[in-house]
Amino acid sequence: MLNIFTLANGRLVQEEIESLEELSKFQPIWVDLESPSVEEKRWVKQYYGLSIPEDAMDEDIEESARFYEEDNGELHIRSDFLIDDSEDPRSVRVAFILNQHNVELRSRGVLFSIHDEDVPVFRLVRMRARRAPGLIEDAKEVLLKLFDADAEYSADTLENIYDDLKKVSEKVLRGNMTDALASEVLGEIARHEDLNSRIRRNVMDTRRAVSFMMRSKMLSAEQFEEARQILRDIESLDNHTAFLFDKINFLMDATVGFININQNKIIKIFSVASVALLPPTLVASIYGMNMKFPELEVLGGLSYPYVVIMMAASALVPMWYFGRKGWLS
Repeated sequence: MLNIFTLANGRLVQEEIESLEELSKFQPIWVDLESPSVEEKRWVKQYYGLSIPEDAMDEDIEESARFYEEDNGELHIRSDFLIDDSEDPRSVRVAFILNQHNVELRSRGVLFSIHDEDVPVFRLVRMRARRAPGLIEDAKEVLLKLFDADAEYSADTLENIYDDLKKVSEKVLRGNMTDALASEVLGEIARHEDLNSRIRRNVMDTRRAVSFMMRSKMLSAEQFEEARQILRDIESLDNHTAFLFDKINFLMDATVGFININQNKIIKIFSVASVALLPPTLVASIYGMNMKFPELEVLGGLSYPYVVIMMAASALVPMWYFGRKGWLS
């Protein structure tokens, strides 16, 4: 899909392009390529003189090659954007290309973004730019707003994680932790830990991208101050992710502790039961010897019931005592 965005009365207007002729009708500040086809890449190259690298969205690209400036003035930034999906949270690699200086090409002053799937942050920026006149003035402003919205999106996701962990805390600290509940809680904690780690990596990546923009001296004084504010927001997110990691570790330790307590209860019951069965074992061992016992000779035919009653009594009395002490609960 190839979408272009132009400014009209200070608002961002979206146009979906389906041919090269349509592309030539507009003068955009932002060209967004979502899972672009070979033909759409050809249109961009033919009209704007812009070649999209084959590894533009490669996840395994070297870190040193994610932020650089070409000799022809093209600025390349490859950054990750978070998608908070309840079933499959993930990060999407987005490649940005911005030609600032080469006036010979139509791509000058146009931001190009290439990605494999729709990103919530992009939808958020488009919605705000349509509703708020003057929010975006040029291509650099688009890029800054995307990174700003990404930090905000990460902050909202962290708030959701905190709310979910609050519910998990109530389950853990309730006290009646069963093995089934512990398994459920551990699964929830693991998912939140993974999402929190993704957010921390995402904001770190955003910090690097914004810092690169500041070092490249491409920003105006007002945009530079906006970039500094984004970095301050990211710093606060770092502190919050660290706090959530501590909370996650606490809940993990508490849950594992309850699991150990449950296991110790089972082991204690087996230990008490084995001790309670020692007296009848002793009785059976004694009367099982090949000897003559005077008391059994006196009882005659009642010797067998007598031994059985002794074995039962020697088992029940310790069990009664242990139960009274609360050792069987």
